[in-house]
Amino acid sequence: MNATPVTAGAANPVPLTATYRLQMRPDAFTFADAVDLVDYLAALGVSHLYLSPVLTAADGSTHGYDVVDPSTVSGGLGGRSGLVALAGAARARGMGLIVDIVPNHVGVADARQNLWWWDALRHGSESAYADFFDFDTAADNGADGKVALPVLASGDDVHECTVDRSGTEPMLAYYDKRFPIAPGTDSGTATEIHDRQSYRLVPWDSGLIGYRRFFTVSDLAAVRVEDPAVFDAVHAQVASWISDDLIDGVRVDHPDGLADPSGYLQRLRDLIGPDRWLVIEKILAEGEPLDATLPVDGTTGYDALNELAAVFVDPRGESELSALSRTFTGADGDAEWVQTQEHLLGRQVLEAGLAAELHRLVRTILRSTGNTAGTDTVLTETPLTETMVRDAVIAVVSQVPVYRADYAPLSTLLPRIVGRVGGSDTALEPALEVLVQALSTDPESAARFGQVCGAATAKAVEDCLFYRAARLISLQEVGGTPGRFGLDPSEFHLTWAQRARSWPRTMTTLSTHDTKRSEDVRARIGVLSQVPRLWADCVAEWETVAPSPDPAIGAFLWQTLFGVWPVDGVVTDSLRTRLRDYLRKALRENGTRTSWTEVDDDFEGAVLAWLDTVCDGPCGAGMSEFVAGLEPHWSSDALGQKLLQLLGPGIPDIYQGTELWSDSLVDPDNRRPVDYVERRRLLDAGEVPAKFAVVRAALRLRREKPASFVGGAYVPLRACGPAAHHVLAYGRGPHADEVDVVAVVSRHTVSLGAQGWSGTVLDLPPGDWIDLLTERTFSGRVRFDNLFAELPVAALSRVRPSAPIA
Repeated sequence: MNATPVTAGAANPVPLTATYRLQMRPDAFTFADAVDLVDYLAALGVSHLYLSPVLTAADGSTHGYDVVDPSTVSGGLGGRSGLVALAGAARARGMGLIVDIVPNHVGVADARQNLWWWDALRHGSESAYADFFDFDTAADNGADGKVALPVLASGDDVHECTVDRSGTEPMLAYYDKRFPIAPGTDSGTATEIHDRQSYRLVPWDSGLIGYRRFFTVSDLAAVRVEDPAVFDAVHAQVASWISDDLIDGVRVDHPDGLADPSGYLQRLRDLIGPDRWLVIEKILAEGEPLDATLPVDGTTGYDALNELAAVFVDPRGESELSALSRTFTGADGDAEWVQTQEHLLGRQVLEAGLAAELHRLVRTILRSTGNTAGTDTVLTETPLTETMVRDAVIAVVSQVPVYRADYAPLSTLLPRIVGRVGGSDTALEPALEVLVQALSTDPESAARFGQVCGAATAKAVEDCLFYRAARLISLQEVGGTPGRFGLDPSEFHLTWAQRARSWPRTMTTLSTHDTKRSEDVRARIGVLSQVPRLWADCVAEWETVAPSPDPAIGAFLWQTLFGVWPVDGVVTDSLRTRLRDYLRKALRENGTRTSWTEVDDDFEGAVLAWLDTVCDGPCGAGMSEFVAGLEPHWSSDALGQKLLQLLGPGIPDIYQGTELWSDSLVDPDNRRPVDYVERRRLLDAGEVPAKFAVVRAALRLRREKPASFVGGAYVPLRACGPAAHHVLAYGRGPHADEVDVVAVVSRHTVSLGAQGWSGTVLDLPPGDWIDLLTERTFSGRVRFDNLFAELPVAALSRVRPSAPIA
């Protein structure tokens, strides 16, 4: 294995050792703000600033994933000149830039802001941008071959349209929305004008959508980057960053939504060159390998995140937490239940939120196999109907346990699923034969099938099931496996050793802009696995005093409150507002009592009232006591997972602000502005919070010894003694016999009890060692009651090798 430090960029290579994610926001954090932060991040030990999308997004966007003009850098952030200034400031400090790019979709909520979209709607098939979007203009699309835009409240609302003549060109107006009018069609009533356009306004719930979307978000329209011309247009600005050597790598958002992820990534690799860093937001299911044929450096780190969460979970708590889940939800929340729910919710998503995408896929399958009849019409001599083909697709897609099954390592997965579906329902065999024929011979059918699979998995699991399951919600993260309770240290070590060998430049992370709860909130909730009986008793008491409006939802929310409850017990107005916003989103994603499309104001109001009762009454006092009593244990786990991530295989990313304790929940809560004044003060302070000390020491160590990390060895270390199973330790170095860094953390500390670390030791690799967190020195065999005398973790660096034998 090459131990040479990773370099990125061509003209001015910058060693890549660790990234720091910055959420760029025109209203709160611009390029100029990032320039002011460069010196702090350099001193912290970061090598690269990792920026959220910076191309021009929709007005008011606080995340940047709704790009409306891929050809320009956001003026609100500072424009192209601001990006150039930031790149120069970073380079002056020996740092570089990584930028998040969004190739899958663009924002179309306000058609006027997206010139490509506006022109395509205005001129129809004659537009230069007609092929940029994945429009459905087939005669059988349900909208007479026109592009269906799901914006109306009802079918009759088309008569509510008017013509807006206040600007330089007339526009079709539907309340605050505006749509273009084709040249030569501006005569008669608004309804008559509407009927002449290449698009048709339809009700939002009609099931008619004339373009591929991002998941079920109608305001985000997919772009056809599989077309070389479209690729070049979407990446024109990115290409200029490369040619001007402004950036050192890219993070790719959701490649599974593309028609051909592998082909796209190869084209992108050709664009950015062989050395720049390229990581992808590929969500890997349990046991799913990252396709080694992809020209990428790895994923964006959800795999590592979930391993770190699971290894701190105490498997001895599974039985009692399963029983508690059963009491409140009627289900254990085990692997069998999770799998059943995944299949059930997958079917529901396909039949409802993704009905338009499913219908288009079925029509594509039928056309490709020579079957073009309408719904429920006999297509062949066998009693095969379009509905049966639809049912067969639903049966297969809902069984796919990964985002997409068309990557090289998964080549045998889909055939097995098709065989299992056919064996369980022989009536589907004729339709399955048509499906298989299409997937085998028609690239469009295969591509659309893969895209629908990814969307169904995301909406069913991440955006629904993970808001319903309530056994231990710290395991319910993107790519997580909540049905599996914990991770054995041996499996953890082997997985990380393989990552060091196979994907040494992959990103690892603990918090992102997409995580449902921050790393520290997850660590705290995970401690419930160590005190399941105490937790069950507390929840039973609190439910008696302040019954949650729905027990199943309450089981989820009690854990959430525990995860963010302030140690001092003071629920500020700010925190209460944040919790109220989170509850509304969680309830609607859960979907059992209220949803985004069918809001139950009475139920949501009851839950918000319940929150106030908890915060202001005896339950709040009980929660405060519970949180404070467990503080040594959840803080230990938070420090432990942070140290393991930062010194482990791959390139660690620090999400903005998480060098200190973070109580953030799901977006937009995790995009709040960060107080860098306080963090900057801590850089040279004598006494700093333990988490800041861990981050600062680990990042600086990676920068000082790059050969020991990227391309270096990962060596599991074993403790000995009665408390050995409470320890997780590994060594890093240029080679397995040249370990010069050791990470040691404690876990499952509640059950250490009065015995503590007595009699438990670790044999350090040869040499003298210093703990960078405490500045204490060690060598040879060390006792854990000594090693962990000040902190429950240790970051050891070898200061001198062992003396050679004379």
